[in-house]
Amino acid sequence: MKVALPRTFVRLLIMPVVAALAVLLAAAPGAQAAADLSEVGRALRERPVYVDPDARDILSEADADALAKKIEDADKPVFVAVLPADQPTRNLFRNLRTETGVTGLYGVRLGGAFDARADSSVVSRQGVRNLVTAAQDAGDAKAQLNDFVDDALRTIGGTAPGSWNEGGGEVPVGGLITVGAVLAAGGAGVFALSRRNRRRHEEEQRAALEKLRVVVDEDITAFGEELDRLDFHPSEPGADDAMRGDYERALDAYEQAKTLMAAARRPEDVKAVTQAVEDGRFSLSVLAARREGRELPERRPPCFFDPRHGPSVADARWTPPGGAARDVPVCAADRARLSDGLDPVVREVDTEYGRRPYWEAGPAYGPWAGGYFGGGLLPGLLVGTMLGGLMAGPAYGADYGGGYGDFGGYEGGDLSGADFDPGDFGGGFGGGFGGGDFGGGGDFGGGF
Repeated sequence: MKVALPRTFVRLLIMPVVAALAVLLAAAPGAQAAADLSEVGRALRERPVYVDPDARDILSEADADALAKKIEDADKPVFVAVLPADQPTRNLFRNLRTETGVTGLYGVRLGGAFDARADSSVVSRQGVRNLVTAAQDAGDAKAQLNDFVDDALRTIGGTAPGSWNEGGGEVPVGGLITVGAVLAAGGAGVFALSRRNRRRHEEEQRAALEKLRVVVDEDITAFGEELDRLDFHPSEPGADDAMRGDYERALDAYEQAKTLMAAARRPEDVKAVTQAVEDGRFSLSVLAARREGRELPERRPPCFFDPRHGPSVADARWTPPGGAARDVPVCAADRARLSDGLDPVVREVDTEYGRRPYWEAGPAYGPWAGGYFGGGLLPGLLVGTMLGGLMAGPAYGADYGGGYGDFGGYEGGDLSGADFDPGDFGGGFGGGFGGGDFGGGGDFGGGF
């Protein structure tokens, strides 16, 4: 015989069980609530670094304060969030960007993993990918986030949101005199600091130019030797006006390159020098074809691996170590080497790490390469390389000039709310999150 229990009695039996389960779940490891992204967004609008209360063992408050001060002093739109390892990852960057509502670069440390996304108006996807890759090998969270921020501050454009500097209190009338005195006294200090920074920047530019001068002088010398080897005389038998014109243009380019290099004061001045060398070298190739009765060559960029090899004859598929495949202009000799499975003969330059290919050298080699590979060709050739990553940010143009194609030209730091390109925040970089995401799947599974 079944006995029907009163509902009140049933509730009295169930409620203690439910309460006990709630306590057990709350005490279970990893059961802390996920960070509220609206709260994270509000916090990031006030300062550039947010550390979730459940992630303070990852980055201490003192380290977070130091990191925030570094970003604020640089006045760049860089945002860093440190969240627990069990934070849901689906649409994480997109939702965080929506809640913050500020154009910028967003780096997230999720437990022991790290990744970043950015508005493309601030830094290109390739630039972000390079920043993430460089930060992957750092040690603990403090070292990793500092490396990421240091690299980002040198790379991205735009300015920090004004909300970081907005004050919340009133200045007492009696304190205005003190404030005015401090400002007056500090004016001289600010001027001195600005002048010191400018002097340091000029010294860095001079050092970069002197290092670059060695390479450019080698190029000019090699071009002069080509002129000598051609051994053309305007009055030689068979010489016509077209040949003499080619030779005159080559000589003019040689003299122009020497003059421009002697007058160079900044690394960006080198772009005109290598452009003159390349113009002259093409004139020599045309002259050689006329003398030999061959078909005149088409105007092509020089060999990517070493412009001293002369004008390219074709484009060949090439994959740099650890990079993506791309088509590059090659000379006949390097095309043959690549087809035989051999390495091309690469132009190496001196760096602090020894002799390295020019695309793995310092930022000053951007203008050098830009003179050889103009017309928007350079970004595609250098994608995924160290030099390409450096040139991807707008700060590069201020130091080394622009006009290299789709590098640079970025703005950032404005309040745009949810009006942004979600595609900028939707692809994985293949970094340290397991297959290109935070390990939780979702929209981070695809690469750029």
